[in-house]
Amino acid sequence: MDKKLPESKVIVVTSGKGGVGKTTTVANVSSALARMGYKVVVMDLDIGLKKLDLLLGLENRVVYDIVQVIEGECTLKQALVKDKRFPCLHMLPAAQTRNKEDITPDQVKEVCEQLKADYDFIFIDCPAGIEQGFKNAIAAANKAIVITNPEVSAVRDADRIIGMLESAQFDDIELVVNRLRPEMVHAGNMLSIEDLVEHLCIDLLGVVPEDKSVIISTNKGEPIILNEKAAAATAFNNIALRLSGQEVDFPNFEEESVWHKLKMFSRNFFPNL
Repeated sequence: MDKKLPESKVIVVTSGKGGVGKTTTVANVSSALARMGYKVVVMDLDIGLKKLDLLLGLENRVVYDIVQVIEGECTLKQALVKDKRFPCLHMLPAAQTRNKEDITPDQVKEVCEQLKADYDFIFIDCPAGIEQGFKNAIAAANKAIVITNPEVSAVRDADRIIGMLESAQFDDIELVVNRLRPEMVHAGNMLSIEDLVEHLCIDLLGVVPEDKSVIISTNKGEPIILNEKAAAATAFNNIALRLSGQEVDFPNFEEESVWHKLKMFSRNFFPNL
């Protein structure tokens, strides 16, 4: 299958803070785009602490990693792992027993240049922190997606990362808010989407609501987008559609939280219905 995009998009997914959902976002958005027919490759640059292979359920198929590619122990083609569920999706694994300092930004650029010939989307899963791993991850990207949770510490780290991306001459930076709980926003106990966008001053790409089924899918090594009934699946699919150039409206989460309260009211006062 030929590429659909005339120019490849190299997208780094970052946050600064660990545990906000970077790898989950990479796994699901890349899977959604591959299911749409785009040729997609995901690069795990969290050297030493890799987990993208687990979330995609590909850990048993990994033979080589990106460090071995760079050091010439194998070819790039040999290291790429194909996802049988999504034939258009490949993964370039991170090394488990090496360090982030074992590769350089220029080496990452070289790998990405090779991948551009065959893939529409190249996703780079950036490690947490702002040290060498971050520098490696942003080196070849022409777009950045910043992931944050609607909590103060995560937003502070996202703000710092955005500043560093702007200093590195990024002019295409978008925001994904993960694990939003509309009822907490409505009660004033969680930052709203409007507050986040106003504070961080970048465009919104997607909002992923808190969804317990994400934990189940992660433990199974299955992207949540395979569960069509999951709210998070809809959110990740919408992000993929927006990245492909389609316009998709954002849901009104305030209305959702009011509906949730009405349902809870009915359950409390009319338990037999």
